[in-house]
Amino acid sequence: MILVTGGAGFIGANFVLDWLGGCDEPVLNLDKLTYAGNLHNLASLEGDARHVFVQGDIGDRALVESLLARHQPRAIVNFAAESHVDRSIHGPEDFIQTNVLGSFRLLEAVRHYWKALPATEKEAFRFLHVSTDEVYGSLAPSAPAFTEEHNYEPNSPYSASKAASDHLVRAWHHTYGLPVLTTNCSNNYGPLHFPEKLIPLMIVNALAGKNLPVYGDGMQVRDWLYVRDHCSAIRRVLEAGKVGETYNVGGWNEKPNIEIVKTVCALLDELRPRADGESYASQISYVTDRPGHDRRYAIDARKLERELAWKPAETFDTGIRKTVEWYLANPDWVAQVQSGAYREWVAKQYA
Repeated sequence: MILVTGGAGFIGANFVLDWLGGCDEPVLNLDKLTYAGNLHNLASLEGDARHVFVQGDIGDRALVESLLARHQPRAIVNFAAESHVDRSIHGPEDFIQTNVLGSFRLLEAVRHYWKALPATEKEAFRFLHVSTDEVYGSLAPSAPAFTEEHNYEPNSPYSASKAASDHLVRAWHHTYGLPVLTTNCSNNYGPLHFPEKLIPLMIVNALAGKNLPVYGDGMQVRDWLYVRDHCSAIRRVLEAGKVGETYNVGGWNEKPNIEIVKTVCALLDELRPRADGESYASQISYVTDRPGHDRRYAIDARKLERELAWKPAETFDTGIRKTVEWYLANPDWVAQVQSGAYREWVAKQYA
């Protein structure tokens, strides 16, 4: 059995679904079910004995210790995190509580569990920490992409809290010998993505006839990684990664935000044309840029390719088409997540 934290969120749920789609090893799934955690993401696993779901907080050490003692996982994949930059600007404390203190308490519970394992299980145990390229800061337009050796220069409360968690994971390895692995990924997109992030927000707003809010001049550049490619990379690192190492995971798809928005509009024009024959691009509206908005991120994923023979399966063109098609095919999922709290958030953020 493996323990997955944050396994009802966007990346975590995709990982759990992919894992159980490819093998029969059970998953213990611990998720707090905050606004972005959604049990509907895991509806297809209802009644599946291989999936054990527990609602709870990684910061609840007594709970984590009891789960570890009862289920004896051979590995932990830690997705649990507050993960939205905009929310971290409005309310940074939640990010410190979960991403820093929660990670610390989880590491302590895991350390004591690992120390008591028999020698063979102890040697094989892994703690894989899933992180972000945002810890590296912002890149100049012509600067080389982030490698694993790049300095940490976080610029938002979110990225600072994730950087802190990365440092704790590293320290628990170097100080206590905990067998850790860390992955730092670029911007994920794909099915089950909570519609406050760029791509799903554009899709749902376009279909609802609303404005498509683009920050500043729209020329902020990100590297885009299809979520199921990210899941395959994590599985590969868990299987064969070298203990104590960090692996960058990227999609080799650097694109400015405005190009992403126009691509989504073009796909919707093709797949779900507006009744009036106009392009969805006519709904684009530029809004005031967010404070401290990093201009460019880019991931150099060559270490992962070189050492573990991993490459993404999707191009941006194939991945974005699959994503738009998924949202068009799953309006009930979109309606379910668009609660009153969600609507209030979007109204506040893009006022």
